[in-house]
Amino acid sequence: MKKYVAVSALTAVGLAGLSGCADPGAAAPSISTETNNAEGTTYNTSPEQNRIRTEVDQKLADAVPDSIKKDGKLTVATTAGSVPLSFHATDEKTVIGTEVDLAQLVADKLGLELDLQVTSWENWPLKTESGEFEAVFSNVGVNADRVKKFDFSTYRAAYMGFEAKADSDITVKGADDISGKKIAVGSGTNQEKILLAWNKELEAKGKAPAELQYYSSEADTILALSSGRIDLNIAPYPSTVYRENQRDDLKVVGKINAGWPNETLVAATTKAGNNLAEQITAAFNATIADGSYAKVLDRWNLSEEGLKKSETITASNYKGK
Repeated sequence: MKKYVAVSALTAVGLAGLSGCADPGAAAPSISTETNNAEGTTYNTSPEQNRIRTEVDQKLADAVPDSIKKDGKLTVATTAGSVPLSFHATDEKTVIGTEVDLAQLVADKLGLELDLQVTSWENWPLKTESGEFEAVFSNVGVNADRVKKFDFSTYRAAYMGFEAKADSDITVKGADDISGKKIAVGSGTNQEKILLAWNKELEAKGKAPAELQYYSSEADTILALSSGRIDLNIAPYPSTVYRENQRDDLKVVGKINAGWPNETLVAATTKAGNNLAEQITAAFNATIADGSYAKVLDRWNLSEEGLKKSETITASNYKGK
């Protein structure tokens, strides 16, 4: 069931601070073993992934903190509900997607076994702080609140997409375009923070704010959108593009940086000061150099979000706002 609220100025902004770019934790709809996008790209959604792998870099493996490598595993958290980032395969058990594939590459480079743990969107911050999770690969964007508690290794551009019904005449470039619209958004996410800020702009101009609506799963959200109960959905751009390519009733009508009004990147997230981020960053750069990173992004039709270089971001070098 949906939760309906009319937007007020600062509701839930505090929750947005530690959440990722978007909540990929809700259940994704079932899809076929192989699906083709409009450009002919085939997505393997079966549990037998034939995952792209890479070789260990012994120098990097040796530099991993003893507290991390003592069990021979890299414990990585992800959520599982946002195609093609992190979602359940057709067996409804195996978690697959871009985030999983990239985590596997990093584990390979560091000479560790990937121990993938599925968690809820709300739980990853506390469990990462406690050390239960050694890293998070779940479309988490870097921002000023998060760098107080976490270190980051960037690996992908961070964009949000607005999607609407295929016959919609809506185009979204800024606050004015959402005035009076009903928009689905994840609670405690960067995109919610953006929409709340846009609503403040609209109210300051005397215009009607958007009505933000919250659903318990991605499937419920897309059903509401396709049936016309809402005007727009804002979600990770890769997910909106995937749906546009897989369905004939939805289309992407806008794209913004997830860090609006600034820019941000998606990053592997580790506990601040545990000395793992530098090794993950180096592992990413090694996979960029050997080509395996590009192969993963191409596999999931995300090449345009690739980075030329991964960087470590901590509280000491963060330059955002």
